[in-house]
Amino acid sequence: MRAMERIGILVGVFAFTMAVIYWAWTASTVIGVEWVGVIGLILAGLLGFMIAWYLWMTRRKLDQDPSDDPLGDIDEIQGDYGFFSPHSWQPLFLGASAAVCFLGLAVGWWLFIIGAFFAIPALVGWTFEYWKGPNAL
Repeated sequence: MRAMERIGILVGVFAFTMAVIYWAWTASTVIGVEWVGVIGLILAGLLGFMIAWYLWMTRRKLDQDPSDDPLGDIDEIQGDYGFFSPHSWQPLFLGASAAVCFLGLAVGWWLFIIGAFFAIPALVGWTFEYWKGPNAL
């Protein structure tokens, strides 16, 4: 986890350095400073520092992470990564309706509405897929 912290800090420092260089470069032109790029690089730097801060806070609360042990094996990082539904069709329907929605942004709002019409039941079906009993959908 320490290596990931350092990568976050490196991304933050790099983005802030590039923001200063980009600001100086665009300030020397006739048009003036191009603020969208400068603000985007500053936000990227803040994102890198935010990731490093989160990993640092997480590392402080936990025991030593197996990835920090130079003599550790890869199988020490095994564990439960979450529950994934093995036979669910809902993600396919949700992905297809999201594709129709995004296509609707380019083609027309009528297609977006059709995609949203199919996306809402797919999202509800995926969310409540494992509800059992009298209150099931």
